[in-house]
Amino acid sequence: MSVAVVTDSTAYLPAELPHPLTIVPLAVVINGAAGREGAEVSPADVARALGERRVTVTTSRPAPAEFARVYRRLLDGGASAIVSVHLSAKLSGTAEAATLAAAEFDGLVTVVDSRSTGMGLGFPALAAGAAAARGADPAAVRAAALAAIDRTRTFFYVDTLEFLRRGGRINAASALLGTALAVKPILHVAEGTLVLRDRVRTTSRALARLVDLAVEAAGDSPVDVAVHHMAAPERAGELLDALVGRFGDRLCDRYLTEAGAVVAAHAGPGLACVVVHRREDGA
Repeated sequence: MSVAVVTDSTAYLPAELPHPLTIVPLAVVINGAAGREGAEVSPADVARALGERRVTVTTSRPAPAEFARVYRRLLDGGASAIVSVHLSAKLSGTAEAATLAAAEFDGLVTVVDSRSTGMGLGFPALAAGAAAARGADPAAVRAAALAAIDRTRTFFYVDTLEFLRRGGRINAASALLGTALAVKPILHVAEGTLVLRDRVRTTSRALARLVDLAVEAAGDSPVDVAVHHMAAPERAGELLDALVGRFGDRLCDRYLTEAGAVVAAHAGPGLACVVVHRREDGA
């Protein structure tokens, strides 16, 4: 009986998964109408809404009852235990909702806070799935996720900090600084929160800086890389090409995906994100 791995829709995983994962969707609320990320609300829906006046866009965590239904289904279906890996608890109440639901299952469900989102969450979820597929016990599956968290770094560029400010994901002072100086902000995820990392003058310099930061984070290790974008596929393609050129033979798996509706709602159009996952012992 295997350990089941659950994650949420902000992982922005590749379409083809090497191991089964169960994904619980967050909700995006546009002018009071809620829809599930990926199924009922797309990034394009969010982009259109953000471009209109008098349209509000917010996000909502899954309810604990939704997690409980998923956990019950997996356990009734033969799973011996569950490891549930989710986006940063400092950015969303999703991990809290999962923890509340897990309390109903007498220790059979373990919740892991990835302290990130996008493939910053996706890489730990994939690592947990790989461990579960090898027959690892719940403690080892959890340990695989935690080890991947420690080896993963997330950097991103946005055209403006305004959407992050509106959603409360970055403080007003940081947002004002970026606007007042007319600079292009680069942020990273540090201990689960969004932190302004660098400020540059042009978009091209921002993308080049993302590549530099990714290479610095990788050190000498073989790496997997993910690039996310929001309504900027050409920008993302150029970014991935630059990463391929810099990493060369050290680059193992690569992913290019559009950020989903939840991150789009907070980052806004123009997002370019790089997630670097250092492989353990070259594996």
